[in-house]
Amino acid sequence: MRFRDIARGGVRIITSRNLTMYEHNLDTIFLENYNLAWTQQLKNKDIPEGGSKGTILLKLNHQDDTERAFRGYIDGLCDLIIPEEEVLDLYGKTETLFLGPDERSSELMNWAALYAKQRKYGFWKAFTTGKAPEIGGIPHDLFGMTTVGVHEYVLAVLEKLGRREQDIVKIQTGGPDGDLGSNEIRSSKDRTIGVVDGSGVLYDPEGINREELVRLAGKRKTVEHFDRTLLSKQGFFVAVSDREVTLPDGTVVHNGEDFRNRFHLHPLAAADLFVPCGGRPGAVNINNWMQLLDDKGRPKFKIIIEGANLFITEEARLRLEERGVILIKDASTNKGGVTSSSMEVLASLVMNDEEFEKYMWVKRGKAHAFRKRYIEEIVETIKRNARSEFNLLWSEHERTGKAMTLLTNELSTRMNDLTDAVMQSDLPEHEDLRRKVVGAYVPVSLRELLGMDAILQRLPDNYTRSIVSSSIATNFVYTCGLAADEVAFFNYVDALQDASSLKEG
Repeated sequence: MRFRDIARGGVRIITSRNLTMYEHNLDTIFLENYNLAWTQQLKNKDIPEGGSKGTILLKLNHQDDTERAFRGYIDGLCDLIIPEEEVLDLYGKTETLFLGPDERSSELMNWAALYAKQRKYGFWKAFTTGKAPEIGGIPHDLFGMTTVGVHEYVLAVLEKLGRREQDIVKIQTGGPDGDLGSNEIRSSKDRTIGVVDGSGVLYDPEGINREELVRLAGKRKTVEHFDRTLLSKQGFFVAVSDREVTLPDGTVVHNGEDFRNRFHLHPLAAADLFVPCGGRPGAVNINNWMQLLDDKGRPKFKIIIEGANLFITEEARLRLEERGVILIKDASTNKGGVTSSSMEVLASLVMNDEEFEKYMWVKRGKAHAFRKRYIEEIVETIKRNARSEFNLLWSEHERTGKAMTLLTNELSTRMNDLTDAVMQSDLPEHEDLRRKVVGAYVPVSLRELLGMDAILQRLPDNYTRSIVSSSIATNFVYTCGLAADEVAFFNYVDALQDASSLKEG
């Protein structure tokens, strides 16, 4: 599913532990796909691509056939988007799809891009993002792109509250074996007391040994590999396979898997900060959100920065904010990865095959100086976009008293509506304006390498229009705020056109 002709989003492969879970996944896969694509649309506000998402549900007796299912999925997509005589084209337009990594598909991005090349898809280099560095990709997990954005929100909130990160107590879902979880461990300086991942629950009220967590994150191992001699007397690890385990406080855990799945609702799960870096959609919902309150009705978490997509439902977010929780939802926080992917797409579109191999491929472990600088600029762009959005959300919240959750929705809707309006106007056709806006969007390293003339010539026209439209909309809202009206937008565009008409120098 996609919300614009030019769109990007991950392909998620969904497994099922048993028949009950398979039947549930079968009933909800369409809704899950739609919600994921819509969330992608909301958080793609800073980039030219609209939101999209793909889901693959493995049949119950084919839980290990992820690669075969993915290959069939990609082959079918290529049949639809690549012109072929034997395929009837009812759409009649050039298809521009960019697929990204998601659950269980990250390792298959290389194959998909090379297969698209084999099928002679014109945009094969950009067909998938998060590819291996050896073929020019910028993997999110290797550089912690998603975590960069999520953690920037953590730092921004703490700055507003006058708190030091080193003094903060945190719990996270998503462990050292995952993308978000591992990079959150490596980038943070807090006192983490709880980590939940696929293997179970690691907890220590005295603070989990950070050096050991970092070691596991470096090796991408689950918390079951944690050296338990480093836990305090009150610390414990409960594996999903455990049954009838007695915790240090005397509580009996009857089923380790159930304990893992619901630990974020457990009375022990209380901290200054909660960062969900993994977990199934709707883990916190309207039926269980009150379990995030203590026995006196106070929030067990003062701050929730939602890293994992859809971990908390909309109704639950609003109820928690009513109770005083500072909660920033996924559509705002989880956009670092999409920014990185978009910049990977940009480099793929403006470089020919020879240039892409020379400047973006990592050969024998050595990366070109351009690639290193380009990635540094991507990281800075992610941080800048996160701060811009956070500052706007915070100021609008103080001005209006509205929930951050609603403000995120308003901000995304405002930007997307403006982007669509500009896209349908003649603004993107103004040559001087186009050069100015695209020039400001493209990282300096890429401008210096190829020059603006080559970049504008090589970019597909519809992609250039998308850059112009989304950039104007995004910068206007960040600069003028959500209350800015049509007159303010007219004045903004008028000033932009005047500036773009000035001769260089």
